Amino acid sequence: MRAIMQDSESNRLTIGEAEEPDPAYGELLIEVKATALNRADLLQKRGLYPPPPGASPILGLEMAGTVLEGAGPWQPGDRVMALLPGGGYSERVRIPAAMAMAIPHSLSYAQGAGIPEVFLTAYLNLFRLGGLQAGQSVLVHAGASGVGTAAIQLAKSVGCYVIATAGSAEKLDACLRLGADEAIDYKEGPFLPAVLDYTAGRGVDVIMDFVGASYWDQNVSALALDGKLILIGLLGGAKVKELNLSQLIARRLQIIGTSLRRLSPERKEALSAEFAERFLPQLASGVIYPVIDSEWDWSRAEEAHAYMESNRNIGKIILTVS
Repeated sequence: MRAIMQDSESNRLTIGEAEEPDPAYGELLIEVKATALNRADLLQKRGLYPPPPGASPILGLEMAGTVLEGAGPWQPGDRVMALLPGGGYSERVRIPAAMAMAIPHSLSYAQGAGIPEVFLTAYLNLFRLGGLQAGQSVLVHAGASGVGTAAIQLAKSVGCYVIATAGSAEKLDACLRLGADEAIDYKEGPFLPAVLDYTAGRGVDVIMDFVGASYWDQNVSALALDGKLILIGLLGGAKVKELNLSQLIARRLQIIGTSLRRLSPERKEALSAEFAERFLPQLASGVIYPVIDSEWDWSRAEEAHAYMESNRNIGKIILTVS
């Protein structure tokens, strides 16, 4: 089958040939119609984020497509979307039947491909780990990113107060259109004063952060009593020079690190089923939706990666399989 392969010399992405997937008992064979880019793809391409043991070395952490060989409740022809440990940049993939989620009839394959990674990441961090509840407050960093756009919508759908950060007027407007109550331009200065002002000095209950070390001091100071900082990325560094633990104890703060890709298949299946039961009806009705920045033919994967590197996208970048 065809797949997007990484040239060993130039490191560029081109269409090549890969081994055909062979589904085991209880697995589906899927014809991939679309996949989506994630920051992890950029890191893996540079050798900084190796796939977990047993996963395909081909890039791609999510896909939408049509069932070719069914299992469990799924029949040939069903439209499904799913998380992947790897291999999404290919014509066909195999997945456990329990990992599949139905694509709502109102959504295209491209829209379906833009759901699994970002919505399940946001769901895991906000609700499973953050324990977010109606009436609480949340700070979503990188609010115009794929995960950020999902997190804003999920938090607002359950009645939370949402503050988002972003780096341009266009991205700030996008966050507000998605329902964020406040949006802060992190390029104009520290975000902490605005967060404390918006919350009358209390701080927020949950912070979802992709940045890490460079935001550490502000994040800790922006948390309310019993607040939780969920770390899902280290774009601003992994090492904090001076770590004062007294605030964590005095204010009963929790610091939680997580990686969706590193969850066991069983936990991913349970997470997918739980999310689908709770939020697929809202995706089907359009109350929440995947924010699609752009669609690229998969032959232009290298260009799409360069576009993501430029940080201009608002929402998901999709590759369609031709």
